[in-house]
Amino acid sequence: MTVLHDFPRPDPALVEAFRTQSPATLHEALGRKGAMAHPIKPLYPGMRLCGPALTVSCGPTDNLMIHIAVALAKPGDVLVVDFKGMTEAGPWGDVLTAAAKARGIAGLVIDGCVRDATTIRGMDFPVFCRGTSMKGTNKTDAGGTVNTGIACGGVLVSAGDLVVADDDGVVVVPQAQAADTLAKAAAREAAEEGYREKLGEGETTLTILKLHPYLDAAGITV
Repeated sequence: MTVLHDFPRPDPALVEAFRTQSPATLHEALGRKGAMAHPIKPLYPGMRLCGPALTVSCGPTDNLMIHIAVALAKPGDVLVVDFKGMTEAGPWGDVLTAAAKARGIAGLVIDGCVRDATTIRGMDFPVFCRGTSMKGTNKTDAGGTVNTGIACGGVLVSAGDLVVADDDGVVVVPQAQAADTLAKAAAREAAEEGYREKLGEGETTLTILKLHPYLDAAGITV
């Protein structure tokens, strides 16, 4: 068992700036990296979260380390759990959700399933997961880790990395690259706003995105 009680968190102002960014834009700004696997989606449409990652590795049939992580969390943290992709158990439910809300945790991302989905929806707590499973777990295995590097949804995640998620999925931005990624995301948004203006004026995406050379190479005339 490895439990690190704390980790360097990004500046709160930087976290706030990320709240206005979409995961898709951040993924592109990061060089098309950091996107978790497609199956990890919001428990219900409309859920969104943003904050520094508090990482957990456990499972696939035990959630003791999740309970430890919740106890160590600080307000604004996003719990990111490597549950080894297990879908035949629900290590997170309404009781842990109540505990997380009481500690100010911003949300949960888990490479696994959760249960008590309807209750969680009513608790207004963002959860991103592989799905739901009513099957319970044990609370006896101390062989996992808290606040160490993990893999979740095919992405390496370190404690303190920025996690942003919405209906499109989850993206992880390494803390060391956060400021640079944010600047590139802002530039991309500005460029796309310009595209929309040109589209409104009658131009096509073929012209705006300079796609004609690809058409010419394929012998396509438009």
